[in-house]
Amino acid sequence: MKKAALSLGAAAVLSVPLFTSGFTTADAASTIAAKKVTAPKNVILFIGDGMGEASRNAIRYATVGKNGTLEMDKMPVSGLVRTSSSDSLVTDSAAAATAIATGVKTYNGAIGMDAKKKPVTTVMELAKKAGMSTGVVTTSQVTDATGAAFGAHVENRSAQSDIAKQYIENSKIDVLLGGGEDFWYPKGTAGAHPDAPAEDPSEGSKGTQGNLVDRAKKLGYDYVTDTAEMKASKGSKLLGLFANEEMFQAHNELGNKYNPTVSLPDMTTKALDVLSKNDKGFFLMVEEEGTDEMAHDNDAALTIKAGQQLDKAVKVAKDYAKKHPDTLVLVTADHETGGMVIEEVDADDESGDGESKEDGPFTIAGSKEQFYVDWTTGGHSAVDVALTAMGPGSEEFTGNYQNTAIHDKLVKLLKLK
Repeated sequence: MKKAALSLGAAAVLSVPLFTSGFTTADAASTIAAKKVTAPKNVILFIGDGMGEASRNAIRYATVGKNGTLEMDKMPVSGLVRTSSSDSLVTDSAAAATAIATGVKTYNGAIGMDAKKKPVTTVMELAKKAGMSTGVVTTSQVTDATGAAFGAHVENRSAQSDIAKQYIENSKIDVLLGGGEDFWYPKGTAGAHPDAPAEDPSEGSKGTQGNLVDRAKKLGYDYVTDTAEMKASKGSKLLGLFANEEMFQAHNELGNKYNPTVSLPDMTTKALDVLSKNDKGFFLMVEEEGTDEMAHDNDAALTIKAGQQLDKAVKVAKDYAKKHPDTLVLVTADHETGGMVIEEVDADDESGDGESKEDGPFTIAGSKEQFYVDWTTGGHSAVDVALTAMGPGSEEFTGNYQNTAIHDKLVKLLKLK
């Protein structure tokens, strides 16, 4: 690269400190309170899909500037997570999430299965058996790879209707909020979100397991389709499907848009409201998918926009944790996407150098300075990803470790059998 880098790219992340200091007095007070609790009762795990360290830096520069600190980084504990799958140095979301959820490395595309295609119990299923409530919140389809790995077991991530059926009948996840209505209704049966919408005419119902929304209702789920219905719901089991597929438009001939009709912070708030009613605690996984899909399209502006929403959702969780010091909050990624590098603005435009694309300029918040983003791939990369944490047991997540260790540490902290 010809330009001087403001922040090192993903491939060089291990050679520099992870984060600037942003730990405040309020955070310290919260940590002191948390130390009085020997083990977490609640776990909130955030996964910024595809969000490597360069992505976190770009989000930070655009949101709070060079000297500011994101909510996801303003946490007392940080570590580095290795991401390879059993059959590839470069993982996909299914294998990575399965490793986090089960403690077992597996092949790309597998959901809740080991490398020999045998089901492996997930930490969320163990939590459920222990009497805890469980939830999956995402801006992707609720049945997409990351969420699916916590509550389903299929050989291929594409079996999204099978995943939906397993959610409500087998793992019995209490709160499911996100997109993906198309996989809950059979072909020809449109739900609340019409088939062939103007923003993407290719979308339409394609379920293979019958009318799973009706099935969910019979099993006691309150079904909601927009923000007003979600906020009004009083049920202890909640299914919210807010889009045909992802809750935004990516890889779209009509243009990309990050425009969820229900925001990730609002979904997180509602999930916490429902799950916290259980005195035995809860396990909630919250995913921002836009940080991955927009990076696949080398769209830095929308990658940053999605990351900003993730950070707002993290703030919701941190505020909850400060009032409930028995809550452990974790923020990490399944892998890095795009091979992002952050560069200064200068006269040498290197667009067109192989896969490299120059994207920007973007303004550094609170200043007149700008930066560019350069991309090295439209796929995933094999670099380690950051993990930050706060709350009881968070000290277990320091260091450099395999993604499978996240599962092992959580099982130990929650004393699950």
